[in-house]
Amino acid sequence: MNSFLHRFKEFQKTLAFDLFCFLWTGVFCFISFAPFYLTHFVWIAPFGLFWIAHKYSGRYWRLVGYGFLFGMSFYAIAFHWIHHMAMVFGNFPWIVAFILLLLSGVLFGVKFPLFLVSYSFLSRRVGRHSVWVAGACGMAADMLGYQLFPWYWGNLAAGNIILAQTVEITGVYGLSFLVFVISYTLFETNPLHILEILKSKEKRTHFGRFWALPFALLAIFLIVGTSLYFKWKNVVPTKTLEVLVVQPNAPMSIRDERGRSPRQVIEEHMAHMDKMVEDAVQKAGKNPDLIVLPEAGIPYYSARKAPLMETIGMYWSRFDSLMISFANRYRANVLFNEIDAAYKKKSSGKEYLRYFNNNVVYDPNGVRRQAYQKQYLVMFGETMPFEFMYDLSPQTGRFDPGESFDLLHYYSSAPKEPTSLLPITWERTEGLDADFVRNYYAPLQSEVKEAGPFLPLICYEVIVPEFVRKFKDSGNPQFIANLTNDKWYGTTTESDQHFELGRLRAIEWRRWIVRSTNSGISGFVDHLGHFIPGKSTGLMTAETTWQQIQVIDSPPGFYVLYGDLIPWILIILTAVYYGNLLLQQRRSRSNEKAA
Repeated sequence: MNSFLHRFKEFQKTLAFDLFCFLWTGVFCFISFAPFYLTHFVWIAPFGLFWIAHKYSGRYWRLVGYGFLFGMSFYAIAFHWIHHMAMVFGNFPWIVAFILLLLSGVLFGVKFPLFLVSYSFLSRRVGRHSVWVAGACGMAADMLGYQLFPWYWGNLAAGNIILAQTVEITGVYGLSFLVFVISYTLFETNPLHILEILKSKEKRTHFGRFWALPFALLAIFLIVGTSLYFKWKNVVPTKTLEVLVVQPNAPMSIRDERGRSPRQVIEEHMAHMDKMVEDAVQKAGKNPDLIVLPEAGIPYYSARKAPLMETIGMYWSRFDSLMISFANRYRANVLFNEIDAAYKKKSSGKEYLRYFNNNVVYDPNGVRRQAYQKQYLVMFGETMPFEFMYDLSPQTGRFDPGESFDLLHYYSSAPKEPTSLLPITWERTEGLDADFVRNYYAPLQSEVKEAGPFLPLICYEVIVPEFVRKFKDSGNPQFIANLTNDKWYGTTTESDQHFELGRLRAIEWRRWIVRSTNSGISGFVDHLGHFIPGKSTGLMTAETTWQQIQVIDSPPGFYVLYGDLIPWILIILTAVYYGNLLLQQRRSRSNEKAA
């Protein structure tokens, strides 16, 4: 063993060791996360950062450069699907997509250089309390580093369902603090010295002091997490809702390689989706309260009948008719996604036309209710950082973000005697006006009333905790609905990671999540953060999944109300404490020079 440690110390002096550190952190972060869920590896994943920070302590420009290399390595391993997205979503050539993947690691992996520089600076200048320094620097880097696809060290630890419960109070950044505290403690603990420690009272005392903070912190997280878990496990829901999620696997392009016309492609898709809903309802033997279709489930079209939408050819009466038919045939609310449009200025010039990504609710009578416009836009798909990039990728849309944080509402309808109306299926909508369809179903319609609000999120919005918190001023939702389209990423790990990152919103809000995706993975998350077993769909498949979700009636929790208050308090206390130590050191040096 001593021989191995000697060779390892010699290896640390080489550039190959630096590459080993990049791979160490990238690989262990990747396998700690979805879809592998080997969460226990998160505690050693930061070792690569610690090795580099100690090897190049005080060489800040080297640490900045190496930090960006850590970001590139992590993105190339864990977020390799960005390459696939850039080719399919942004229509870039292979080599350009690869360059974009590496640039993503540089631009959105800023957390790595932030940690290396801040940790090295404080450890070098202060020279003590490094356990706390490691935790504070790791957490601060998570909070301050901008990310395109936000993930945090705490997400890697949240695979432990007990630890995950604590995000109700500390948010995900609190878990990031814990990760770096425990990881640093393990990093500095040499297992070969255990026997020596046990034999020496002085060393036992030192070892106990070194482990006191990490042990106490881990114990607090486990105790709080356990108490919260059993508190919410035993809560009684106020009611339940029958929710049908439809995953249609809609095509991303209506240009067909098999020679079918665009009309044939979309006709077959709509007919298949209609049949999917019909089969799911017949199999269940009951009507759902809510039918949920995903983002881009009916691509490139709108169900909003307005002069502009008709002029630009985006309003499709048959799309509108099918949504009205779904609502009336099954006496259900229908939540679906569409494209909306408006002129940015009063001028009607094409250059001022902007698009919006909309979630829309139709009540059980097929009446269009509220709509929510997506605010957190996806780069290279809905928007570009620079104007000239639209010319490089004409496929990218010019979307504008919405501005409203209003919750959407679903409705209940009074029971009515059944009639023998022949249902208007997709095939029968040909040549029919949407108003005709609504009038046709008039004998089925009954009085509806507002049943409650829910929180609508589109695509990546669900993975940004600070963004989702902004809905708290609009009321207390009964559940969270996330409509997304991950088909651009193929069969990569992106959909698993996307689902996992959004899971913590269920715990923060103590609300169930309904996730409807175009091509997978669709499913449900309960208020404890559990994925409902057997209800998650596959990738690149057309499926439906049905679940009776629970409505939890509880006031907003600590994180929803106060956000990252606790992490910010920790950062401020750290800054004040260590700032004071640095000031004392400067005064001491000044006094020594004066003497």
